[in-house]
This record gives sequence, C-alpha cells and structure tokens, in this order.
Amino acid sequence: MQPIPLISLIIILINVIFSWQGFKSGSFFDRFSFRVDEILVEKQYIRLISSGFLHVGWVHLIMNMVTLYLFGNMLELYMGGVPFLIVYMAGLVGGDLLALLIHRQHGDYSAVGASGAVCGIIFASIALFPGMNVRMFFLPISIPGWLFGLAYILYSIYGIRSKADNIGHEAHLGGALVGMFAALCFHWQAFSQNLFTISIISVPALFFIYLIITRPHVLFVDNFYFNQHRNATIEDRYNLNKRAKQNEIDDILEKIHRKGIKSLTRDEKEKLEEYSNSA
Repeated sequence: MQPIPLISLIIILINVIFSWQGFKSGSFFDRFSFRVDEILVEKQYIRLISSGFLHVGWVHLIMNMVTLYLFGNMLELYMGGVPFLIVYMAGLVGGDLLALLIHRQHGDYSAVGASGAVCGIIFASIALFPGMNVRMFFLPISIPGWLFGLAYILYSIYGIRSKADNIGHEAHLGGALVGMFAALCFHWQAFSQNLFTISIISVPALFFIYLIITRPHVLFVDNFYFNQHRNATIEDRYNLNKRAKQNEIDDILEKIHRKGIKSLTRDEKEKLEEYSNSA
C-alpha cells in the first residue's frame, strides 16, 4: 500500500479553511494579509506566515493547491513529513522576506497566496530530481525540469524588474530559491550530483538579489503601476496608517449614531471589536 502524503493534505486543508474564511470576511482577510506598513511599522510579523494561507479567490486557491499536491506528493514521500514541512515553510517565509526587502519603501504594498511556498516545493523537486519533466496547465508538452527552472527564474526577474503587473514575482523568486536550498540541506549530496541544474537556477537569482541589495536603483521603473506607490518614511507611513484606521472607526461610530448598532455589517462589527481590543 502506497504511503499517503499526510503533511501535503493537511497543508491543503489549512489553506482551504483559512482562505474560505478570508473570502467570507474582509476584516479577517485584512488582518492576516501581507502588508508592508503593518509588518514594518506595527511589527505584525505573523503576517509573513498567515498571508501564505490566504488567497484572492477560488481560482487562485485551486491552482496553488493542485500544483502543491502534484509536486508535494512525490517530494514528501521522498523526504519525509517533517523535512517537507520545513521546506514548505522556508519557501513561504523566504518569498515574503524578499517581497518585504523589495517593497520596504512601498507602504501600500500588499499580497496574499501560497505561491512562494509552492515555488519552494517545485524547485526543491527540480533540484533533487533534475531529470523530471514539468508540464504546466497551459502547455501541451512537458519540458525538462532544469529548463523550466531557468525559464521561471528569468521570468520572475523580468516581472520584478518591469513592474508590469500585480503578480507577486518577488515571493515566487524568493520562495523558489529558499525552498530549493532548504531541501538541499537535507540532501546535501545532491549539490555534487545535480550541480548543473542547481547552478543554472541559483546563479542568476542570487546575482539579481545581490544587485537589488547593492544597487537598488536597478528597480526604479517609470510606469503606471510603479507610480501608484507612495515612498515615505516609516514614521510617515505609521501616521498615515493610524489616521486611516481612525477615520474608518469614526465612520462606523457615526453610522451607529445615525442608524443604530444593528445596521453594522459583520465586517464593520469585527473592525470595531478589533479596535476596542487594541485601544
């Protein structure tokens, strides 16, 4: 009887439950999503983890979970449950930390999704099984794992640099790299056995990260999406964030005054309760 990838199934179940709660409650979604100001200004570091279990919709959730199952099934059975979980969480946190590094001056930046963690699982699989073939949902053919890995890394670098869309390429790149190296810590012999595959993936990614740390101006792009972000000091962003929350509470209190507390929506009641607990 073939073993069951129990940890993968538990992770999928947690993602479904947590995301579903986020679909139902806007305040729940806001409380646990990745938000730069809340992490850097208000020190809500739990968001680095909790945001990885939220999704923007069912399509987003299903695509991530199907990919996780397809790759996670094989990887968990090969590595074992605990190492697999460590690789998954390393990819999740690694992806969010790279996103935080790149967007540390963009106080309004937010993101959700398990994509960073899933990329960690995918690239861990490629590093340990370089001969594997990868088939994407939209491709009718399979391609070698090393070629997919290189193409995906280059695409992620382009996405970060161009800022042409609202996809979390930063989390994808960080998650892929950290997840891959986390898996190699458990199977260090793969470094010598699969050096070509590991090098062709890691060298361009590490070089790009080196550039954005030492020469952050390489990320300066003049386009519509980039110009929507406000660059401000952490103190400025703290004051703006505090003022926005106070205005939101004032609107809720005014609504109670005019129409009574029964007129509040569930999200408004949750925000009022959250404010009361933090006051």
